Amino acid sequence: MKRIEIDTARGRERVPPGQYLVGERWPVLTAGPTPGFDPESWDFRVEGLVENPLRFTWEEWGRLPKVEVRADMHCVTSWSRLDNLWMGVQAKYILELAKPEPEAEFVSVFCNGGYTTNVPLGELYEEDVLFATHHDGEPLSPGHGYPLRLVVPRLYGWKSAKWVRGIELLAEDRPGFWEENGYHNYGDPWREQRYSFSF
Repeated sequence: MKRIEIDTARGRERVPPGQYLVGERWPVLTAGPTPGFDPESWDFRVEGLVENPLRFTWEEWGRLPKVEVRADMHCVTSWSRLDNLWMGVQAKYILELAKPEPEAEFVSVFCNGGYTTNVPLGELYEEDVLFATHHDGEPLSPGHGYPLRLVVPRLYGWKSAKWVRGIELLAEDRPGFWEENGYHNYGDPWREQRYSFSF
């Protein structure tokens, strides 16, 4: 299995401005109830502006090639957890199967419970971005997104959406749940892009 070690920090510092370390703890934050998981009905879809729309069952997803990524995680609520080891399927691998149309520039990530988030399409081509099933050698816990969460290490944690069920490729940006509720549309921790407004 391929392992990717990415330094997502800018320069020598690993903790962005305004963040503090939580050590081995990993706080659980969510906007709603934790959904259940039924492997018989679960699927993952890629739709929108793609030449090849995709649908995977849980069994099919389990046969896709996996990578490991070691990366830090930064939550908009100011905590950071270093050296997380994720395992899953690289997002760019899924995109290569789906073949985005030339006009596709953005991605809407949709999850159980109606939660969505948005990222520029280019973010999903980064080497360290993956759809993760495991964290630090163990399957994700339900509170942390089991069975599948997106991991985008260079952005604040709300972009690493939990309980992901698929993505839609779009020509125009479509802000998601937190982006429509005052959080920054991009969310770069190193630029402290926490909110869409300033105090």
